[in-house]
Amino acid sequence: MLSLTHRLSQTFLALGLAAGAVFSSISAAQAQEFVSIKTTTAHVREKPAARAPSLWELGAGYPLQVTQRKNGWLRVKDHEATLGWVHAPQTHKKPHMVITARSAQLRAGPGTQHKPLAKLDQHEVVRTLKKSGDWAQVQREGGQKGWISRRLAWGW
Repeated sequence: MLSLTHRLSQTFLALGLAAGAVFSSISAAQAQEFVSIKTTTAHVREKPAARAPSLWELGAGYPLQVTQRKNGWLRVKDHEATLGWVHAPQTHKKPHMVITARSAQLRAGPGTQHKPLAKLDQHEVVRTLKKSGDWAQVQREGGQKGWISRRLAWGW
């Protein structure tokens, strides 16, 4: 006959394993998949079809979060809302960010103590090179590199 303590420890172990399985599946479900526009421009369409009406036209590098996949199409959203469907071959896995603040300082290093190099405007798209805490090293279209505060941009 098992002691009460032994039965309780087995029960708590079973509950812990079950809770761990639930939380790991929730974490997997919440994992965010991002893509960015690979082509010079891409049309975001109302439905996952080439002949569907175009809702938006996005430029190269624009970051998007994937919410659904269907027959070679991706349902995507940006920092504001769900946009629609983009043809998957027009995207790639190169990380980019879009400036969401009115402006952002491009700095020489990751922190406000580093000198400003340039001003980035709202909606400017930059290539993400690496991240360090709340900062990201980015590259502008013309090749200029620097660091921005991640809270001023959206993407990955």
